[in-house]
Amino acid sequence: FLGGAIKIYCSVLNACIVKKKMTPKQKQRFILVSLLVVGIGSGIGLVLMALNENINLFFTPSQVVAGEVPPDQRFRIGGMVTLGSVEKLNGELTVLFKLNDSVKEVQLKYAGILPDLFREGQGIVAEGKLNENGLFIADQVLAKHDENYMPPEVQHALKVSGGDYYKKETTK
Repeated sequence: FLGGAIKIYCSVLNACIVKKKMTPKQKQRFILVSLLVVGIGSGIGLVLMALNENINLFFTPSQVVAGEVPPDQRFRIGGMVTLGSVEKLNGELTVLFKLNDSVKEVQLKYAGILPDLFREGQGIVAEGKLNENGLFIADQVLAKHDENYMPPEVQHALKVSGGDYYKKETTK
């Protein structure tokens, strides 16, 4: 793609310089402006590409079950750890658990040390990818830091879904 753009640029540059009989000052300005446009365009393209790769979207378990998650994309999922769902694999740091928004639930797998505040019935946000079997493979798990705090995305998602966990949290 870039090679073709350079060939087109050179042919346009050659046609403008040869056929229009540009003065040396006009040639210099034309080349400077052309290089400036190409440089700024390349810079904007690189910035947009970097931003696109680093974006982390937030989804609820209901959205994940409904298939709203783009394939092969990292995202964040938030909700409440389902009571009785935490299962630690023997001899490993790997933990399987379910996350729900009081409507739907998603199975998660995390290999690593869980936060101290992680427990069943707790609001968490996990970051990772969904595999082909519908299992969310988490790279990072974040738990709320005190009994009154809930991540804003989780709080909003539970409120919208009409989850009873949200009502319990706000009526304390």
